[in-house]
Amino acid sequence: MHGIDTLLSELEAFGSSNDAAHAERARRMLNITRDTGQLLAVLVHARGARRVLEIGTSNGYSTLWLARAVQALGGSVVTVEKAQDKFDMAQANFVRAQLQGVIKQLLADADDVLRDAPDGAYDFIFLDSARQHYAQWWPQLDRVLAAGGVLVVDNASSHYADMAGFLDAIGADSRYTVCLATVGKGEFIAVKTGN
Repeated sequence: MHGIDTLLSELEAFGSSNDAAHAERARRMLNITRDTGQLLAVLVHARGARRVLEIGTSNGYSTLWLARAVQALGGSVVTVEKAQDKFDMAQANFVRAQLQGVIKQLLADADDVLRDAPDGAYDFIFLDSARQHYAQWWPQLDRVLAAGGVLVVDNASSHYADMAGFLDAIGADSRYTVCLATVGKGEFIAVKTGN
């Protein structure tokens, strides 16, 4: 695993320098923090999640954390990205990490991916994408998340106002047990404890 650790460190440095140089959102990587990656890996293992969906690949930094965790469980990650340049960057990183066999990359709109997925298709979903769409995606996210599944939403502290209605609605749903972890930019964690 030494190679992937080196790659993760390089991507952290690249993400920081790139984002400091660009104000335009489309040109920024907006990667999760290392402690968020560690939390995701722990949650994947704790749930025994073998079917993982990530919405918002960027350059693949978070995907690598998820893929390394799920590989140990014999599972796979489906990751969705709309931007061709980021999709290509992530693809090169997955090849370098030798995890492309664990990762299924989709250059697609999350609406389409969620609509086409069967009920209960995923044990674990990580949302790090266009926050303004989360509320409209919610019925499909809920449908494709398996019973006992885990939903993690990034930026739940740093950008809470952007998705307050979405997060509050999940928190008010008796089928979900939720918490806000003060890791990275705030991780909202919801476990689907009922049907």
